[in-house]
Amino acid sequence: MSDSFPRQKARTRSFTLGAPRSFKVAPDGSRVAFLRSPAGDDPRTALWVFDVARGLERVVADPLELAGEASGEVLSAAERARRERARETAGGIVAYATDRAMRIAVFAYSGNLFVSDLIGGGARRVDVPAPVFDSRPDPSGRLIAFVHDRALHVVRLADGVVRRLTADEPETVSWGMAEFVAAEEMERPRGYWWAPDGETLLVARVDEEPVRRLWIADPATPAAAPRDVHYPQAGSPNASVQAHFLALDDSPAVQAIWDVESYPYLARASWGELGPMIAVQSRDQRRMVALAVDPRSGETSQLGVQTDEAWVDLVPGVPRRLSDGRLVTVAGVEDGLALAIDGHPVTPQNMEVREVLGTAGEQVLFTASIEPTEIQVFEWSPEDGVRALTAAPGVHAAAAGGPVRVIGARAMGHDGMRWTLGDHVFKSLAESPVLTPAVRMLTVGEQGLRAGLVMPREHEAGRRLPVLMDPYGGPHHQRVMADRQRWLDAQWLADQGFAVIVADGRGTPGRGLAWARAVKGDLAEPVLEDQITALTEVAALEPDLDLGRVGIRGWSFGGYLAALAVLRRPDVFHAAVAGAPVTDWRLYDTHYTERYLGVEPDGADRLAYERSSLLDDAPALRRPLLLIHGLVDDNVFAAHTLELSQRLTESGRLHTVLPLTGITHMTPKEAVAENLLIVQVDFLRRALDAGDHR
Repeated sequence: MSDSFPRQKARTRSFTLGAPRSFKVAPDGSRVAFLRSPAGDDPRTALWVFDVARGLERVVADPLELAGEASGEVLSAAERARRERARETAGGIVAYATDRAMRIAVFAYSGNLFVSDLIGGGARRVDVPAPVFDSRPDPSGRLIAFVHDRALHVVRLADGVVRRLTADEPETVSWGMAEFVAAEEMERPRGYWWAPDGETLLVARVDEEPVRRLWIADPATPAAAPRDVHYPQAGSPNASVQAHFLALDDSPAVQAIWDVESYPYLARASWGELGPMIAVQSRDQRRMVALAVDPRSGETSQLGVQTDEAWVDLVPGVPRRLSDGRLVTVAGVEDGLALAIDGHPVTPQNMEVREVLGTAGEQVLFTASIEPTEIQVFEWSPEDGVRALTAAPGVHAAAAGGPVRVIGARAMGHDGMRWTLGDHVFKSLAESPVLTPAVRMLTVGEQGLRAGLVMPREHEAGRRLPVLMDPYGGPHHQRVMADRQRWLDAQWLADQGFAVIVADGRGTPGRGLAWARAVKGDLAEPVLEDQITALTEVAALEPDLDLGRVGIRGWSFGGYLAALAVLRRPDVFHAAVAGAPVTDWRLYDTHYTERYLGVEPDGADRLAYERSSLLDDAPALRRPLLLIHGLVDDNVFAAHTLELSQRLTESGRLHTVLPLTGITHMTPKEAVAENLLIVQVDFLRRALDAGDHR
């Protein structure tokens, strides 16, 4: 392998290509479906099936065979947006849905609808209006629902008859699609749900008319018209979301009835054997109510209420119901987030539930952490209580059907995620990185900050090194995990001549409610203080760290934190690279921002927004700062970087701006992804090698 690490990382989409993923297990445990591309640098993902009895893996739908004479995959605007929200960088068959027995799978490829036979193999195109978005079969496998032109449709597989279920609406209205904040922040990417009998659908109706319309234009392509997006900025109106029952027998649509003024967010929805259920959330996110819904009348009845003085956590997979009707949720406990049955915690005080993967009868399969750098798989049942299915240090996942458990494991001792079913190891075609990280995992400071130190692999003791802090540092994401792949960038950066420190501070997951809620009302000072603590504590353990030359870099919230560091603590941080940073939280979306800073940015919560903003700190800049931003980013708009740059210029503060034409919040273009690392290292070397910055 002659590739450099930046080149290999870009070419393999961060080593995700060729790795098996998106596992589903048939209810009888006979089949396992999954996705995998044919090589570690080939993004054309195919659909595979593993026959459990025979122990054989086989491809059942290959995008090369589906494409015909087409020159390449064509994506609709809706599909591009969905992939952006899902951070999907591959192509081909990147998502699929199955019927209840997992006999068929349906998916959209290049805007066309396909159905695949998971038993006999093969896939065929279904003649329906294109482009198709979010296709899903009914539980029996007779019908396929899909969204086209913002309307929900159904096709009957037996004869190909297509029905549009919704009438013409204004262009701001869509049926069966998740609004921006649901897909980006609530982890609710879908907008409709089949009834178990396949005769009715629960469908979200979204009207974006109240939402501010913003425009995205790429100055590098002045001939292209700007693109408009409905983006709900903090404190501004959200989309109007309703839930309706659409029956296939042509009976009138029935609207689910709840207090939309008090609970404007449709946070969750599902339809199991006990009937349809939704979970609605207040605008301030301090209250969430689980409701059973009568599909004939739309009347709702309360199943459970969750309240919290700060915010109610939206954990993936809940709420849901056991077969006996009891409600499965999560509940805050002393040191964690417990699995709760009808409001009663059933897991240990020191366990934090990460996701509920599924229920079978009265049994719950879930992932959780006791040590915050690890995620394990557990089962709970009334008879046996909590039982661990994994124990080795690492980050684990699972998929289940009947008695079958497919387990995924990431660890420090091997590359990527290894998926197994008993003795069978699902083959990974992902490339092995050209480097192997050597990480010193640490717990430092009075608060027990989790941190990792990565030194150059050829470092000679006694040689002083500039320090590079490489955090994310904010809610929803951890960097310090027992997963080798998460440390590849840090090792490459270290090999360029830095001592790299990655630290997770207050606000990050895995450390209980008090830890997460420490950023309520202030997204700046707690996270910055913890990065400084990690830096000083790690330096006390490793004498070769030169605290007179400290750089910091990050992307998204990490970019915000990097800029914050040089603006407010130039005595500690001597250079920063801020990628796609939020610079003014008034410009970021409602559901994320208001959870931490409040719903009134220009009223009662004004001080929280001001103390968390970077704009007023611009005159204080006296360290080198590189700002990087994709000009067509529809998550953190380029306006964030441009506004900060304007403030810096007006204050006479020199800085550098790197605009990325045609780039969104992700950087899927290989040449850009490859060279971004190199550009950052060059900037930091020049900034930190200029001498002692004390």
